[in-house]
This record gives sequence, C-alpha cells and structure tokens, in this order.
Amino acid sequence: MTRDAAIAKAESYLTSGDFQEDLARRVAMPTESQNPDRQPVLDLYIEAEMKPAFEALGFECRKLSQNGWPFLYAERHEDALRPTVLGYGHGDVVRGLDNGWDGGLSPWQLTERDGRWYGRGAADNKGQHTINIGALRAVIETRGTLGFNAKYLIEMGEERISPGLHALVAAHKDLFRADVLIASDGPRLSATRPTVFLGSRGAISFDIWIDARKGGHHSGNWGGLLSDPAIQLAHALASITETSGKILIPEWLPMNIPENVRRALADCEIESSADGPQIDPNWGEPGLTSAEKLFAWCSFAVLAFEAGTPRTPVGAIPPRAWARCQLRFVVGVDVKMSCRLYAAT
Repeated sequence: MTRDAAIAKAESYLTSGDFQEDLARRVAMPTESQNPDRQPVLDLYIEAEMKPAFEALGFECRKLSQNGWPFLYAERHEDALRPTVLGYGHGDVVRGLDNGWDGGLSPWQLTERDGRWYGRGAADNKGQHTINIGALRAVIETRGTLGFNAKYLIEMGEERISPGLHALVAAHKDLFRADVLIASDGPRLSATRPTVFLGSRGAISFDIWIDARKGGHHSGNWGGLLSDPAIQLAHALASITETSGKILIPEWLPMNIPENVRRALADCEIESSADGPQIDPNWGEPGLTSAEKLFAWCSFAVLAFEAGTPRTPVGAIPPRAWARCQLRFVVGVDVKMSCRLYAAT
C-alpha cells in the first residue's frame, strides 16, 4: 500500500501545481554555462535551489569545485546493509538565445502552450532532476525512509562537455561509490512512452580548422591564385561520410551490433511527432532500423561551420575556415585513438 500512496503523492505534486512552481523558479535562473558572465548564477542555482531541496529531504550537502566549475554532492545514508543509488542531473543550460523564441515565449519563463511547457532547461535538465527530487520526497513522506542509501550529483557544466567531471570523480572515488547509477538525462522513444536505458552513446566534440594566411584578400585580385580554406575544409568534412551520412572512417564504427542489443531494440520505434522533425529514412548507416541507428551505431554531425563574415559577406577570399564537429559513439570505439588517426591522415 505504501507504493500506491507514494505514487499518489507524486501525482499530487504534479497536478497541484507545486511541480510547475518549482520548475518555473528554476527555469527563471539563467544558468548558461556557455556564457562566462553567468558564473555567479551557476553557483546560485546550487546554493539557492538544489541545496535547500535536498537538505529538506534529510540529505547532507557539499559544494565541490573542480577546474573552476561548481558541483553539488548530496547524500542520505540510511543503512550500511542497504544498496546505494547514485543519481545525476545538471543545472546548467545552453545559451538562452532570447531572440530566437516564438512570440510570447522566453527562455527564462516557464510558459504553457497547447499542453506543453516551454522554457530553457524544462526538458534538459531542470525538469528531470526536479521530477527526481519530487519522487524522493513522495517516498520519504509516505514511509519515512527510502529503503536505500541515496547519493546525488548536480553538475553545472554539462553543456560545456562537463569540464572537471572526470577529474572530480577520480579524486573522490569513495564519495561516488554506489551500486547503481541512475542518470535522468538522455533521449526518449516518444513523449508517450516511458523509457529506461541501460546505457547510452558517448559523445566527443572537436574543432577542425584551416588557417591559410593572415587577413582576407580581394577575390577580384586574388581569386584563382589563393587557396580557399572554406572549400578545402568542406572537402575534408565530406571525406568523413558519404552524402547519405554513412561514416567512412572504419575506426569510428563498431564491428557489429551485438545480438542482445538487437533484440532489446526490436520493438523500439522512433516516432516523428506532428510538430517535430521528420525522420530521413535514407540517412545514416544503411540496413539498420531507426532505433539501431540512434542507440547502437555511431553518428557524425557538423554542428557549426564558419568562414569569412557570414552576417556581412565581402568579396574576399577568407583567411580561415572553422567547423565544430561531433561524434556520437558506442562501446568498442576507441574515440581518442580514432580521432588521432584521422587527424594524422
């Protein structure tokens, strides 16, 4: 009966408006980790939001720092004979890009529209760890204990590829020792189907650039005589995949998809919602289902490409071209060695 009572409390947290109030307050904090001016807000999110929320549930909290980035570590110890669950979330968000939102919407205001809530961090990741905290509270308020030992890590630099996280965990191995890690951050099959993943692809972002010379030079005087770094870089990027997105670098791919993984993905269908992007069925590795492409194979993307002055183009051959790339990889791909091999060629 306590399970039903805890679920009822969790549902009440949602329907009463308390969840929306907590999430709105957190969304209103512009925790842009990609913006150096927001460093005080990153600290404030830990001190004013996360620390009080966990302390109210009987957690002991410690603010940690690594490479200048703040982290919150929270722990509730109930019984040395019980298993320990380590939870994870991040309070930072990407840049708000205030001018890019539809009319009436703001990155720093939680707004309901057509049954959905909009606001920076609502889906990544303030919504998730707000749900987790609410669930822990529902269990504690129902039976007085969790029935396990709980640890939780909130980091504030995930959108910057988690600077300091690896070093922090390595320096505090005993602190983060646990029987299971539950990280509420990642993809889902659809908005209507709850999903639990037992693993996810890794990601590495890297820059490729060509510095041809100092300064731009008039294309009327030098066109056809000076190499164009934008064209050269475009050809370099094109050598990574086929025009269909199939990766051509063998070291960036797994040998195969294990049969147990294929079986687990057999009934997983990736759905395109009416207001979302439509899946390109011929993109990526041929012969794989959409679920296998997304969860069991590697993918490569060019996140940004820049040469010259895009907003105000001039008639000059640019001196430099730059691209930010990303490889999503699965188990079995030695990503650091693979990138070094590609760079050497």
